[in-house]
Amino acid sequence: MNHRSLKYRKGFTLVELIVVIIVVAILSLYAASKYIGVSQFSAQAAQQQAIAVIRQIQLGRMQSNIESGNPLNSRFTLVVTPHCLGSQQACNSTTNEPFSHQVIIENQEMSFSPSMTVDFDLLGNPTCKGGCNTPVDDQAIRIQVNSSQQQQGICINSQGYVYGC
Repeated sequence: MNHRSLKYRKGFTLVELIVVIIVVAILSLYAASKYIGVSQFSAQAAQQQAIAVIRQIQLGRMQSNIESGNPLNSRFTLVVTPHCLGSQQACNSTTNEPFSHQVIIENQEMSFSPSMTVDFDLLGNPTCKGGCNTPVDDQAIRIQVNSSQQQQGICINSQGYVYGC
């Protein structure tokens, strides 16, 4: 080999280096988002899902003509325990089947407080059975959603309006 061909084969071109740097940057951003991004939004995502679940339970009760003593009413009773927020039917289920009327955030440790049971009447107004007081006037039932780094609140006012607080 002559001296001239060795001179051009010693290193990488600038284009090759830039392409490698861009590929490594994209891979590192993807890996970092897997570890950082999820925990920051888990409480807020659980809050939004909990509001939707509570409204779904409330709307189902408003559309039903089931008496409060009927066993089918467990689908329209809101239960809050440290590890479950959803209908009584979903929280007491022993199967692993997913329910649409239960808060589930995959791969996240979530807790809910305080423990309570809330019934809704046919107008959507909440009535507490245990663990809380039935709201009147400007009061609201307050439910706390806790994740590893954040806390979010959910309120149900005396007229049945469900919102983040």
